Amino acid sequence: MGQKINPLGFRLGTTQSHHSFWFAQPKDFSMDLQEDEKIRNCIKNYVQKNKRISSGFEGIAHIGIQKRIDFIQVIIYIGFPNLLLEGRIGGVEELQMNVQKEFRSVNRRLNIAITRIEKPYGQPNILAEYIALQLKNRVSFRKAMKKAIELTEQTNTKGIQVQIAGRIDGKEIARVEWIREGRVPLQTIRAKIDHCSHTIRTIYGVLGIKIWVFVNQE
Repeated sequence: MGQKINPLGFRLGTTQSHHSFWFAQPKDFSMDLQEDEKIRNCIKNYVQKNKRISSGFEGIAHIGIQKRIDFIQVIIYIGFPNLLLEGRIGGVEELQMNVQKEFRSVNRRLNIAITRIEKPYGQPNILAEYIALQLKNRVSFRKAMKKAIELTEQTNTKGIQVQIAGRIDGKEIARVEWIREGRVPLQTIRAKIDHCSHTIRTIYGVLGIKIWVFVNQE
């Protein structure tokens, strides 16, 4: 069962919590949901356009959003804050102004804060970006997966599973390759599993990357 649904939604209320916190009337729910997606897309587009990140590596684990009647609080959980702050004049303020411009019609104040993650390579989103960058640079997929596992082992996690699907290495027939290290109990609800799905475009086609990380809760 744990392999057939999203591991994060499977564990909501036990080991996982929502990344968005707000209440809305049923008629306004879809509008607020689209607003969250626009905010996240604006932030990611800004980071990608930053000259300091010309390689395409964002380093964002996830983005939390809290809404009130007249206020929106956005928290960016990032592994490498220097990528966003260095080389920019008023990096966070400029980002906040760019996002605010997209929501001129909404009468809400917006504030953006940055929280640094102590062990970034324990986050599946950051690992997926690392693997995607290696694959774009023509690095062997096996070498990229093994290197990602080595980086994860330094964060004291209990297990990790990496899966890549598509025309790997430019082969004509698409296939799925995966590697696992340690324990990844997908069917245990009390086990804290972080998961992400990442898509990259290569000259051979689209590749999909999925990562499961068994987080040490001690």
